[in-house]
Amino acid sequence: MESSSQQLNRQGNAYFSRGDYANAYRHYAQALNVDREHGDSRALAMTLGNLGNICAVSDRRPEAKRYYQEVLDLQRNLGDDRGISITLVNLGNLCADGEEWERAKAHYFEALDLMDRIGDVTSKAMVYLDLGYVAKETYQLDEAIEHCKQSVTLAKRMGQDTTMADAFRMTARAYLKGQRYDDAIDVCQTGLAIAQRLKDELRMASAWYLMAEGYERQGKLQKAADLLERVVRIDEKYDLPKLEANRARLQKLRGISLSD
Repeated sequence: MESSSQQLNRQGNAYFSRGDYANAYRHYAQALNVDREHGDSRALAMTLGNLGNICAVSDRRPEAKRYYQEVLDLQRNLGDDRGISITLVNLGNLCADGEEWERAKAHYFEALDLMDRIGDVTSKAMVYLDLGYVAKETYQLDEAIEHCKQSVTLAKRMGQDTTMADAFRMTARAYLKGQRYDDAIDVCQTGLAIAQRLKDELRMASAWYLMAEGYERQGKLQKAADLLERVVRIDEKYDLPKLEANRARLQKLRGISLSD
């Protein structure tokens, strides 16, 4: 039978998935009161984790950190290595969002050590991708590319096609940052092939967007515009937030291309 805490968390999760963060937070907070009253450490850790997640996506990082830290303390007491590794990744993501790069790396590497111990290869592939992001943002571009390669290797072993596509996209971003435009376009094409096989239009659009950027920086404006036009069609289909910005960029590219 479902406990009142489980019911409240389930309802909170439903609100969370719909983007109704206020109601999600309200249900998680009610579950927290129940868990603190009954003293169930595992239930309390789950509820605190949900509260941390809702605060993280709501840009309330100090609160999220407090919740995650309490979760971590509970999980350490319970000896829950898998739970600890997840919470460390959450803390790493929180630090990365706040551009606390060294702290983010420390959390990610500690999580990797635990994942090695418990044999969680699937999660390791995603953490190497997180490390690739941190390295890219701090201009450690060779390191970023190496982390992405590690992510691809593990994801391929586990059949994680979406993680592979994301790793190729992150690699492309690192190449673009390093002005290696041909390499960026080539690796985007590899990720694009995966996205097309999956019929994942959003990942296809991400690949086209980065390829367009590569071609634009090379001065190949017609190619860039043709790819960005595909991106805009996906933006329109899903009413994505960058629609107007991409339309304006496309119009500018078309104008420059015609004038040339």
